[in-house]
Amino acid sequence: QSQFVESGGGLVQPGGSLRLSCAASGFILDYSAIGWFRQAPGKEREWVSCLSMSGTTTTYADSVKGRFTISRDSAVNTVYLQMNNLKPEDTAVYYCAATASRARVPDCPRSNDFVYWGQGTQVTVSS
Repeated sequence: QSQFVESGGGLVQPGGSLRLSCAASGFILDYSAIGWFRQAPGKEREWVSCLSMSGTTTTYADSVKGRFTISRDSAVNTVYLQMNNLKPEDTAVYYCAATASRARVPDCPRSNDFVYWGQGTQVTVSS
């Protein structure tokens, strides 16, 4: 059974950092494009970042560019979202997502292209 388990959320002060992790089992992340999304209370889910299947292309939403970094560690089949200089407006439930293995998708797939989703982890930025 394929699973995508998230961890790393929490409460942090403005300007602080967190690293979110998503550990995959039952499928190999090297064969998937990866995405991170978030959903704040009362708002629609929004895309945050993506990593191409090849691992060579990263893309970020303008709101997080220069502060967040997406990465993948093949040795432990895990993806990460390093979040620095966090702001109150970054408060949301964060979700990782992966495409099906070797699927023909763009380097930064659309939301509907992702088939594996993490359970979500809460990030709260507040003083």
